[in-house]
Amino acid sequence: MKDIAKDFLKELIRLDISRDDIETAKSVMVACPDASDTLENPLVTLDEKRNIIQKIFPESMERFMLNSAKSGIISDLNDIFDEYLDILLEKQGSVKAVVRYVTPLTESQQADLRKFIMNKFVRDDVDIEYRHDPDIIGGFILNAGDVEYDRSYRTSLHEIRETLQNKAVETVDRIGGEIKSGDIISVLKTEIKDFEVRSGATETGFITKLGDGIARVRGMSGVMYGELVEFETGIRGIVQNIEEKSVGVVLLGNDYGLTEGSSVVRTGKRAGIGVSDELLGRVVDALGSPIDALGKIKADDYFPIEREAPGVIERKSVNVPLQTGILAIDSMFPIGRGQRELIIGDRQTGKTSIAVDTMINQKDKDVICVYVAIGQKSSTVAQTVNTLKKYGAMDYTVVVSASASEPAPLQYIAPYSGTAIAEYFMSKGKDVLIVYDDLSKHAVAYRAMSLLLHRPPGREAYPGDVFYLHSRLLERSSRLDDEHGGGSLTALPIIETLAGDISAYIPTNVISITDGQIFLESELFNSGQRPAVNYGLSVSRVGGAAQTKAMKKAAGNLRIDLAQFKEMEIFTQFSSELDPATTELLNHGHLITEMLKQPLYNPLPHYEQVILLYASQKRLFEHIKPKEMKEYTNELMNYIRSYGQDIIEEIEDKKVLTDDLKERIERIIEAFEE
Repeated sequence: MKDIAKDFLKELIRLDISRDDIETAKSVMVACPDASDTLENPLVTLDEKRNIIQKIFPESMERFMLNSAKSGIISDLNDIFDEYLDILLEKQGSVKAVVRYVTPLTESQQADLRKFIMNKFVRDDVDIEYRHDPDIIGGFILNAGDVEYDRSYRTSLHEIRETLQNKAVETVDRIGGEIKSGDIISVLKTEIKDFEVRSGATETGFITKLGDGIARVRGMSGVMYGELVEFETGIRGIVQNIEEKSVGVVLLGNDYGLTEGSSVVRTGKRAGIGVSDELLGRVVDALGSPIDALGKIKADDYFPIEREAPGVIERKSVNVPLQTGILAIDSMFPIGRGQRELIIGDRQTGKTSIAVDTMINQKDKDVICVYVAIGQKSSTVAQTVNTLKKYGAMDYTVVVSASASEPAPLQYIAPYSGTAIAEYFMSKGKDVLIVYDDLSKHAVAYRAMSLLLHRPPGREAYPGDVFYLHSRLLERSSRLDDEHGGGSLTALPIIETLAGDISAYIPTNVISITDGQIFLESELFNSGQRPAVNYGLSVSRVGGAAQTKAMKKAAGNLRIDLAQFKEMEIFTQFSSELDPATTELLNHGHLITEMLKQPLYNPLPHYEQVILLYASQKRLFEHIKPKEMKEYTNELMNYIRSYGQDIIEEIEDKKVLTDDLKERIERIIEAFEE
């Protein structure tokens, strides 16, 4: 900074101009660049400059601004103002100390306290404010600079209670039963005798700016990225921006009661969520608190919402199928346990329906499901929950909801919280399916939060790290080897496109992260093809490795047959006369298309898919009219369930399509025909 600018900074300090007036002056200079140019112009008279200053600047700054205009440093004023604001913040945070007490301190205690603060912060003098606070029960709390010394009885009692609760749980786990009254007294005596008041200080800060769910906090110089911090009203926040002199914190709740100057305390732990088996069958918010009015959920463990993905050494190949129950998907785009398969398409094309069908199909398959609803209407989430209850899927499902009415930070952390819950069950060796519905809204919530944190926008106004946002989330899906528990986490992220544009920023990001995509098309949906899967653009990069041998053999050349049918259908739509081979190909294609149509919430078991696919491959349905196909296959499967139980059991047990089994399938279909 130039010497003349330093002199003007000293002048501001001497005048002790308020922060509000400085910020008003800054905003005026930004909003009226012409005024700044006029004040710098040597051809403008001093009286004219004085008139301009009186009209647009605060009264306390008139003399200062006139001297600045005379000296020609108007262009440097923004830097001078920033330096002055930093000095004001330093004064606010470091020089003043607040002591909360119940019993007033004696003069000697006050003198010792003053000496301690002066030594601690290397100050010649310090301003100490004493506040009577009966809520702390006894002792005192000292806030000085960015440090809090808590010697209150309230905190000590809270720590004793937590210690006793943890000790009681440990004792119950150890003896495997209830604690008797004698044991309770023994635990109490031991813990109170051994209890020591926490020494050391808590690092604190204070809010300098607040608004739109974002707090700019000064202090807390040792805070970590992603750390949980607590505000004086009890609500919590996550540190997202770490800058030279301040940190940006996103609030996980309402900012009611908070103002500039409110204190913030470090918790020392990463943002996380309480997890336990009690979560099954429950609907919780992004913080893990129940929102289904079914009572509290007791947490057995604490899992951080942000966690490193398992390494390559910890994983094993994806080769166990995760059946969706949807014939079109299981036959052509199979999903394996530990895979990430994207469901992508426009609004109202059945994306959520595919995910819900897959969850319903996991009944009695020992798979835990986690459904994360991001930015949806609460009524839509309630409808999905009712559907899962109706089909018995809520017994093994956890629903995490961050609705459209909730702040962007909660929508941002919801999928990470859902993944933490899924990882808890995976760590116990379970197979878990997680649905993110949907990541388009998640990206929008992150964009809103990032812009409020003043991060520089890039393509489509998204911040530069939006790819990392989803990659670090989806990389956590994996199948672990036996040494690491043998569990798996399968992800079904959902992305909404606009007018079928899969080349947009967010869709291409997520496509490049996942192991395949199921692309749903509006035209197919409107034409009655449900699910509206586009067989050309959909793909599974795991492929046949995630299919049973029976399914792989039965599906055969299904995709090739459909591709030929689609091409021929377009080619012949204006032709009046067709040769027999073309007619047969078109007829077969229409029958396959009808067979692949499937009503909502009606997942097909594995054996039924194998039988239908094999019969279709062998051209056993060629005599059926397309419009009668659905009724025919329903009656056929009812007949096989009645008279072909041995066929069903062999497919389900061995999952191999032998020559003998093929003959028996053909014979029972012939018997049904007769």
